[in-house]
Amino acid sequence: MTVTADLARPPAAGLRVTWVQPEDLIGHELRQAAEDGRDAAGIARRWRAAGGSPAPGRAGASPGPADPALRALAGTLLDELALLPCPSEDDEPTDLTAIRAAWAPVSRRSRPAGRALADRLAAAWLGRAAGCLLGKPVEKLPLGGVRALARATGNWPPAAYFTEVGLDPAVAARYPWNRRSRATSLAENIDGMPEDDDLNYPLLGVLLLERHGHGFTTADVARLWLDTLPAGRTFTAERLAYRNLLDGIEPPHTARYRNPFREWIGARIRADVFGWTHPGDPAAAAALAWRDATLSHTANGVYDAMFTAAALAEAAGGTADVHGALAAGLAVIPPRSRLARAVRRGIAAAREEPTGTPDGFAGVVDRLHRAYGHHHWVHSVPNAALLAAALTHADGDFTGSICRAVSGGWDTDSNGATAGSLAGLLAGSPRALPARWTAPLRGRLATSIGGLDGIGFDALAARTAALAVPPPSPDRPEASAP
Repeated sequence: MTVTADLARPPAAGLRVTWVQPEDLIGHELRQAAEDGRDAAGIARRWRAAGGSPAPGRAGASPGPADPALRALAGTLLDELALLPCPSEDDEPTDLTAIRAAWAPVSRRSRPAGRALADRLAAAWLGRAAGCLLGKPVEKLPLGGVRALARATGNWPPAAYFTEVGLDPAVAARYPWNRRSRATSLAENIDGMPEDDDLNYPLLGVLLLERHGHGFTTADVARLWLDTLPAGRTFTAERLAYRNLLDGIEPPHTARYRNPFREWIGARIRADVFGWTHPGDPAAAAALAWRDATLSHTANGVYDAMFTAAALAEAAGGTADVHGALAAGLAVIPPRSRLARAVRRGIAAAREEPTGTPDGFAGVVDRLHRAYGHHHWVHSVPNAALLAAALTHADGDFTGSICRAVSGGWDTDSNGATAGSLAGLLAGSPRALPARWTAPLRGRLATSIGGLDGIGFDALAARTAALAVPPPSPDRPEASAP
């Protein structure tokens, strides 16, 4: 059967695939150019003069299809933007050798093994799920909406899962819950951990290491995605990398070609398993995170993953506190990068605000929003600052960490997930996590990753522990980081 299409005619309304339309990408790429120092003023003027719109503020696509000529212009301008010189590249390389040249010394620590490691990893899985679930209903809402919903239900500062029981209808109308999460992520309807990309990617991390071991390549990550990950379950940079793979573009070019989301948070949410399986060895964890991240991200997007993997590896070792874990994360990323500066700023802001008052963290959040509010809510830089601030201000306490991370807005479920993962490792055991967070999870996870729907967190912890690099034996020197 032969199918023809009139490409000169705008598509019918009803289907707007998010995060891929050229006329939507151009606004995001212009913002990215402003962030990394490229002079795109002339290109921006041409786009506006042709009738082009800014990037959608919070949604993944503009409401309706673009004129074909405007869409074609958007593609042309995206390619022109990619050719502009980038003055930040010297301080923000993506090449691993160049990144390593700026690393601070990172020493290996002793590693837990056996039951102790399995318990720690079980707490990390549960902590990641609980933190993600806390943030799901308020994802995409502005900071004022997160605060209004919590206050209107007597849950401010947040100390439990969000609820709409007793919620003023006027507040609900002004700040509607995340549409996809309302039915599964409010306190009154949670029944196990619902599907979320913040949990799908750690599942893929386990599959990756089971299939290819710690010597996997970026191409192995790409093949795993194509074999296992439904395209509709990808977003932002991952969706564009997926599209690029289908167009025959190979890594690492998949991260750059018409991908304005390459410094957003997506690579961070894929990093946990690399830290969990390298307890006490943050440098090795960061190197694996780099290999995974460069399929879809560059520069600060890659650093976000490396920072997270290294911090989690340090925490998984069982001897560091939250401050040592954050320091280990900072040690493996370029110190003059925007991400490193944001992390340091978040830590400093948290240390300057009182911890003993119920609303003390709100002042930290306000300061960070004033500094980074011009970024998109999914960008890695503001979210890394908020994550570091939340963990610091809570001193690694589990409830304090996930509640602070979510209360700060921006990418609420992703920040809650990473905070819960690290604080869970520090807690050391599922039994150390408050039951009000873990009991509603019912010990199971929903996912569209093939063969894993309904898998138990205990089974995941056991499979992850089996992948962990073991401690070196006394008569065998430890291999250097991959």
